[in-house]
Amino acid sequence: MTQRWLPITLLMAGAVGLAAATSGGGDADLSPTFSIADLPDIGEPADQSMSPADERRLGGQVVAQLYRFQIIDEDPVLKDYLIKVSQRLLAFSNAPDTAIRVFTIADRRINAFALPGGYIGINRGLLMAAESESEMAGVMAHEIAHVTQRHIARTQEATSAASLATWAAAVLAVILGGGSSDVVIGALAAGGAINTQRQINYTRSHELEADRLGIQTLSAAGYNPHGVVDFFSTLEQQSRLYGTGIPEILRTHPLNTRRIAEARSRAANMPPVENENNDEFELMRARARVLSQSRPSESLEYYGQLVRTGNARPASHYGMALALVRAGQPVQALEALQPLIDENPRNLNVLLALADAQRAARQTREAAATYRRAATLYPRSGAATLEYASWLIDQGEPIEARRLLLRHDQALEQHVQGLRLLADAATMAGDQPEAAYQMANYHYARGDAGTALSHLDAGLRIENLNDREEARLTARRNEVRASLPRNWTPDYERHASHRFQQQRRAAPQPARCHAARTPHPLKTRCCTSGLNPPVLAWGKYFIYSDPLFLF
Repeated sequence: MTQRWLPITLLMAGAVGLAAATSGGGDADLSPTFSIADLPDIGEPADQSMSPADERRLGGQVVAQLYRFQIIDEDPVLKDYLIKVSQRLLAFSNAPDTAIRVFTIADRRINAFALPGGYIGINRGLLMAAESESEMAGVMAHEIAHVTQRHIARTQEATSAASLATWAAAVLAVILGGGSSDVVIGALAAGGAINTQRQINYTRSHELEADRLGIQTLSAAGYNPHGVVDFFSTLEQQSRLYGTGIPEILRTHPLNTRRIAEARSRAANMPPVENENNDEFELMRARARVLSQSRPSESLEYYGQLVRTGNARPASHYGMALALVRAGQPVQALEALQPLIDENPRNLNVLLALADAQRAARQTREAAATYRRAATLYPRSGAATLEYASWLIDQGEPIEARRLLLRHDQALEQHVQGLRLLADAATMAGDQPEAAYQMANYHYARGDAGTALSHLDAGLRIENLNDREEARLTARRNEVRASLPRNWTPDYERHASHRFQQQRRAAPQPARCHAARTPHPLKTRCCTSGLNPPVLAWGKYFIYSDPLFLF
């Protein structure tokens, strides 16, 4: 059978060794120093198995699934912050030219992961659990090391391609809300993914390598190298206290005392960092907490207690203000923000929170002035640009919003919402061809090529298109169509989903499930066998392993 890449290959770096990496091993070199010459030659073997283009394609397909499941947090303020930290770290890594894309996962669990192609996901829960920016940055540096060393491609080169689908489903289950490590280990074992010592050794060596390079990068970037060591020590203690209720990050990045000791030894030989500035980190941690609360009252109670003590830090006032806006009390939010405005009137995060509160309080002039000031003071801030553009559209100024977005194109490169705002501005301005074009770009950037194509087709059906508009839409349509399977049709997803449901009802218990005599590792009634195309179901999510289901 001809080998092909499965579209939903989601190999979180280090995840396949969930149990294996907790075991001991031979002594490792504890030397804190290294040079580029110390790094393994990772080019040739990995490229033969999975090329960089394959990695980008697979990673993009996984991100498309995450967008579809609506668990990617598109808050521009949080994303800007994570991008800034990641770029600072990348500049001091062993491969500073590597392309990475960082995004936030709307999940309170403590976790982070790397995907093929340079995609790095950071859970809100990680921001909430870390005590300093160095702790959070240490985890991110570890994930960056997985990317720069191409651990996913190297693992694929060393292991069986047949296990990719099982790895994909199991690890995606973790991200989407999978609970115990038993579920993931069971899924891997069912597919024969961890039945060789070679694979176990690869996972262990990759985690140790990411630790080594991550700590080096962390220190070189000016962070406290002990931050990540302290963070993982705390998590390891929690795992002992709470048993099966361990933090999610320990399920995908297992720790043991040897690994922590090695990391601590390396950090001890790095230059110390004193008086670390955590002001922005604390604001972002408060923001993550407020966004993660299902009810604003929970945040109001939490930050209310801190503020009433009379010795609250700026982050407490910031969190209180955000919670008040979400609770529909913008006037009180303005009062909560006043101490921050008095202390630092040029702080970008405070300015955007102030503008949002003024907007919610219908203080039109004040909000316009604050948004304009933030965008002027921080012209390279994607969050400031997007917030101001959104305000301009709401105020009936689509032409000015479009000019602003096109003037600050970095917002469009880093935030897909910018493309949606361009489409909204074009719609309000009555420019239907432009609206169709930008809506297509928006959906394509989210990995939804099928919907992008439908918008381009709709644009080409607009009456009285001029030659330039038609040529532009046609060229973009050809590009998008080329990214889809040759036999793709606009209604394929609907028909395929219907066909899957019919097959599931006809064969709810495939022979493979019966033969196992144990609950299916993903706790579902259907397996990959017996269905065409093959599907792994987990909870309410259906993970398709056939390229025809990729949009």
